[in-house]
Formats: sequence, structure tokens, C-alpha cells
Amino acid sequence: MTLDLIDLRAARPADCEALASIHSEAWLGAYRGVLHGLDLQRMVSRRGENWWRGALARGVNIKILSVADVPAGYATFGPCRLTNTSMDGEIYELYLKPEYQGLGFGRRLFEDIRASFLERHGSGLAVQVLSDNTPAREFYRALGGQVAGKSWHRIGGRRLELLIYIWPRRTL
Repeated sequence: MTLDLIDLRAARPADCEALASIHSEAWLGAYRGVLHGLDLQRMVSRRGENWWRGALARGVNIKILSVADVPAGYATFGPCRLTNTSMDGEIYELYLKPEYQGLGFGRRLFEDIRASFLERHGSGLAVQVLSDNTPAREFYRALGGQVAGKSWHRIGGRRLELLIYIWPRRTL
């Protein structure tokens, strides 16, 4: 018998509604005031249940975190898309519902993914963070991430700066 109330596992099609809800709540909490309201709503509305079903069908790696059987967060991850980092792994997204933030659940999800990259003897892990997202920057800095560069993303006609955090194998 286990008393562990935290479950980390690969997402399944039955999780698509929960993934859409987590994405919506986390994005609205993180980016309200950072992104223009209409742009934010467009981004959130694109990620409904059908989008998540398609992501799973395409083989996107999605890990879901549940607390006491309640879906609380997720992460998407895979090969690093950033050519200038020399990292082989990347966390594309890591989001928690606002009420689960600041309680160690994000760290647990991050560490689980980081450990899976260690098992494959990878060169390291990278994450891109919107520069204006101070809580996310502080989160990744607290996890030992080092800023290795910048990139840019265009949303609704605005060019937004992203910071690239890395965890080389020696710090994993």
C-alpha cells in the first residue's frame, strides 16, 4: 500500500480535458497583463481537448502530475529544438494550475523529466522562458538553470524576448 498522493505518469487520451483546463488556467494566470488580452485568449482557445488528442496522436511526450487524483500540472518535452545550446533535451512547457504553484509540485515534475534525460546519458536540458514571466524565471533559476542565450517569439504582432535556461550534464 502506498500513501503517496502525487502521481506522475505519461498522459493518456482520457486526460485531454484536464490538460486543456490546466493549460487554460495556467496561461491566464501567468500571462494576463504580459500578453494582450485578445492574443492571450486566442492562444488559450487553440489548446482545447482536440488539440491535446492530436498532440498525443503525434507522439508528443506529455507527463501529467496529479495530486490526490486531481490533475494539477503537466509538462511537454523531447529533443532540444535550440541549435545553439548543445543540449539534447528540452522541456517545451511546464505548467501547473495556479493553486498548486509554489508548493514544490513544479520542482517534482521538472526533476522527474530531468532524471529521464539523465537515464539516456544526454548532454543536458534546456527551457525557454518568456523574459517578462518573472515567476518562471525565478523558478528555473532556483532549479539551477543558467541563462545561455535569448530567442524571440512573435505573438499578435509583438516580438517577445525568451531567455534560454540550460542544465548541462555536469549539473544534472
